[in-house]
Amino acid sequence: MAEPIRALCDELIKAVNVMMEAESSQTYRLEALKFIEEFKEKSPFCVECGLQLAEKSQTAVVRHFGLQILEHVVKFKWNDMAPQEKLQLKNCTMDLLSNGTHPILLEECHVKDALSRIVVEMIKREWPQHWPDMLKEMEALTAIGDAQTELVMLVLLRLAEDVITFQTLPTQRRRDIQHTLTQNMDSIFNFLLGILQLHVNEYKKLIKLPFSLQAKAHWRVGVATLNTLAGYIDWVALVHITNDNCHLLEIFCLLLSEPELQLEAAECLLIAISRKGKLEERKPFTVLFDEVAMNYILSAAQSSGGIVERRYTFLKRLCQVLCALGFQICSLLGSDIEVQVPVNLDKYMEALFAFTSHPSQFLKSSTQITWGNLFRHEILSKNPVVGQMAIKYLRAARINLLKVSTGFPSKNDCPGCEFSRVDFDSDEDFNCSFNSFRAQQGEAVRLACKIVPFEAFQIAREWVQYQILLLSVETKTEKGLCSALSLSAVQWDAMTFFTESVFGQLFKILEKEKIPIDEGIELLQMVVNYETRDPLILSCVLTIISTLFPFVTHQPHFLPQVLFKVRYIISVKNVRRHACSSILRICRDYSDFMLHAKGLFSNELLLTQMEKCALMEALILVSNQFKDYNKQKAFLKELIAPVTAQWLSEEMRSVLWDPATFLAYVGADQVISDLDTEDQMGINRSQISFCVNTILGVVKRARWPANPEEAKAGSFVVSTTSDGAPIYRNPCAEPLQALLPNLFALIRTQNSLFLPENINRLSKTFSRLNQHCLLNPKLPMFPTGIPQPVLDAYDSSAYRNIVERMQGFFSSLYDNCYQVLGNAGPCMQQDFYATEDLAEQIVGSAFIHLDSVPDHRLRPLQLVMSCPYDYHDSLLCPLLGPLFAHLLQDIYMTLLAICFNSLSWEDTINCQRSASVLCWTLLKQVLGCNLLPEAVTWLYTSVLKGLQMHGQHEGCNAALTQLALLIYESLRPRYAELRFIMNQIPDIHVEALEQFDQKTIQSTVSKAGEKKKKEQFKRLIAGTVGKPLGQQFKKEVHIRNLPSLFKKPKPTKDMLENTDTACLITLFSSDCDSC
Repeated sequence: MAEPIRALCDELIKAVNVMMEAESSQTYRLEALKFIEEFKEKSPFCVECGLQLAEKSQTAVVRHFGLQILEHVVKFKWNDMAPQEKLQLKNCTMDLLSNGTHPILLEECHVKDALSRIVVEMIKREWPQHWPDMLKEMEALTAIGDAQTELVMLVLLRLAEDVITFQTLPTQRRRDIQHTLTQNMDSIFNFLLGILQLHVNEYKKLIKLPFSLQAKAHWRVGVATLNTLAGYIDWVALVHITNDNCHLLEIFCLLLSEPELQLEAAECLLIAISRKGKLEERKPFTVLFDEVAMNYILSAAQSSGGIVERRYTFLKRLCQVLCALGFQICSLLGSDIEVQVPVNLDKYMEALFAFTSHPSQFLKSSTQITWGNLFRHEILSKNPVVGQMAIKYLRAARINLLKVSTGFPSKNDCPGCEFSRVDFDSDEDFNCSFNSFRAQQGEAVRLACKIVPFEAFQIAREWVQYQILLLSVETKTEKGLCSALSLSAVQWDAMTFFTESVFGQLFKILEKEKIPIDEGIELLQMVVNYETRDPLILSCVLTIISTLFPFVTHQPHFLPQVLFKVRYIISVKNVRRHACSSILRICRDYSDFMLHAKGLFSNELLLTQMEKCALMEALILVSNQFKDYNKQKAFLKELIAPVTAQWLSEEMRSVLWDPATFLAYVGADQVISDLDTEDQMGINRSQISFCVNTILGVVKRARWPANPEEAKAGSFVVSTTSDGAPIYRNPCAEPLQALLPNLFALIRTQNSLFLPENINRLSKTFSRLNQHCLLNPKLPMFPTGIPQPVLDAYDSSAYRNIVERMQGFFSSLYDNCYQVLGNAGPCMQQDFYATEDLAEQIVGSAFIHLDSVPDHRLRPLQLVMSCPYDYHDSLLCPLLGPLFAHLLQDIYMTLLAICFNSLSWEDTINCQRSASVLCWTLLKQVLGCNLLPEAVTWLYTSVLKGLQMHGQHEGCNAALTQLALLIYESLRPRYAELRFIMNQIPDIHVEALEQFDQKTIQSTVSKAGEKKKKEQFKRLIAGTVGKPLGQQFKKEVHIRNLPSLFKKPKPTKDMLENTDTACLITLFSSDCDSC
């Protein structure tokens, strides 16, 4: 027998070598693979050959293959083996563990892994019922040597991963093994802790000796033990981690000082500290704030090190440990659990600050949320240590907010660049991360400002002064303008963001008498006096002026200088929009103070239409402080008189009421050969936009006084409702009512542009205009509704060529018209809703040609939400009728189809959301309609297709099965097609389907049987559930259940032995007759 096995082993070795050699042809490699697979499936000598190939005399590749054969036997043939064969294989495997491997430093990692997998597969099938002494045998192996100890660690780790993490076992076997592990966890942790201490101590002794291989062996065992502990710490009861005053955690802290073990120790520490649970169970974690543990953490955090991968990974883990520790202390302090502020809180914060000031952008970002939690905490924020650290944090923020100081991956101009190349794939990824980091840091700065407001004020003040003086010197030698990444622009941008964050809080938290007004005015004076023509710098100057403007309210004599500065900046071409926005912001927030401001319209002839519109809005905001209806109405009427004249002119009327004239007027019917040529019709488009934007500004800004008494005194109240609430009138109502007919005409004209005859009127240059008239994402909205492009687009044209300018015109005009219509109701109140034939005008404009208008062009109308009850019948019913009819016939059915189609998209998250939330919500609205049989068939088939695509995912399976059941129950009584579909499901049980089908038709299932019904239906459609590609050709592994460890005691048959029954019997005894 030995000779044939030896020959067969030689053939197997040749086949393995053919597969592994790079020079082998594809044909030979396939033949070798076929031979090996046939051997594993059919040969009766798998165990014998596997053991022989796994001998130490073989090469590592051959030994690994031999161990794979043995693993194959255990996984796929174990159930067919005789008990004696199983015992023999188990003993041979244990012998391999004992003396079948090379010394720990010489053995290949993949060989160790393969051997441990065999043991784990046997444990999954036999422990604890048939192998009760497994843990003792594992412990005995560790006494043999370092190699065996490492193998035992690998076995325990893989066992925890398969049972707990990946759950690759049947439910009962998993429960058996997990229950037994839990029962023995005390001894397991004591065993692991003993191994760790033994080998770490030996390692420390021997590492001092030169070229000590034995030290490396102990180090290897220590690493394996820490990895094994990491596999258990995540799920065991917290008591095992916190036992003996958190002795285990203290050991991890001590190992942070060992360069070769610190990474694994930090990972264990992170898993432990990140555990959730009851607060009283987490209280022992505060032991890490003790002197010894915190000293080790602080030392490790502050130790220097270059960009070595292992060292950098350790720093990331340690940073996460500190963040998790901060979360724990913030949760415990102030709760019902008695926990004091840690004595070594200062050292903890110094350790955290070491990462905040680290060159790595990733490490800086990781600490920001923790700083926010600390500064926000009710108890910690009042601690003097936190106050001192808040000052330190604010000073560090001056550096961290500079984008150039953190380092782009593509550059080499700072230490952070090297770290960024490790963490980010491109400058775009870095930029996205930095923007998120900046927002988080801004929040932390604002919270720190609440703790130390005066110190924050001084730091911000020093930075502004420094930047002004610095740039004043630089401008003398620099030529040209700054780019977005110029050092000066980056410095100003960071300083502006910091200043906004600080001063925005100061005015909220400080009492009026405590605000440093003189110093603030002095600072604002420096900013106002600063001279530059650079648009990027001026944009920052404008932001700072707006931020510091509250100081002006305390010294009004300084207002003219501020307004003069803003008017000056308006003359700088590329920052005009920002300057207008600043004036609007000031007038919005300080309208009462700006009431006496003069000269907002100086140099009006030099302003563009957009800038005039913005400044008109500013004046409207100021006019709200007149608090006199007649005075404000006269002012508004005079203010918009030029717009009214232009809007109501015969020329404009002919343009707005006729689509052909409109297209010709804006130049959309002209053929443009050179797209960069001068736009001859641009002035016409700007006039239309100016009128609409002005109307929008009026309806959004003109308001009556918020104080009811002031409103009544100013004649803004016309009557009261039945419950006594005042009914207001808006001073803009009368001037605006005359403008509405042309507005309705413009909306009707824009909807008509989607008709075929008007599409044909578009020139070849603009033929695809209607297909791309989505709102340009480059156009964020002003606080007023006026489109405001980003800084790079501040030029006179926000678009690159005439096609893009035309597209922007149509998009913004369409949205602004609907914003006017939506805001008209809340603004004008009953004056708008009482407009004659209002419903007919809206239906004839906003709701016309909806079949031709793309769905994405529909806009919500706010007037529906603010419509008074008295106008529901006359306005809402005529409006909502045709709207809902269109929604149901077109958009609703489209949504229904999209949702059911999406169930079979290659998107698991989308499938689960659609199945659980959208599909049934949409479908049940039309269940009462006469659905076509083809539609019902398609809907149900779409759900089953979703099961075929995503059914292997538990969440999707549950949602799709529930959806399929709801559809079947609701529609099967009327549509026999559903039964036909069910008959086509693979491997369906026909008799079970017949029973379920009859119960469904007859609706005989009670509420008590709902769970059973769901399980039965799930079994019926199980044949539709597909497998992922990686599992489709995978051989099934069958693990048999062993005798259960959880046997329920049988109930006694003698009812008289039951205590409760005996109590009942005593009630009828003769002793109770007297009762």
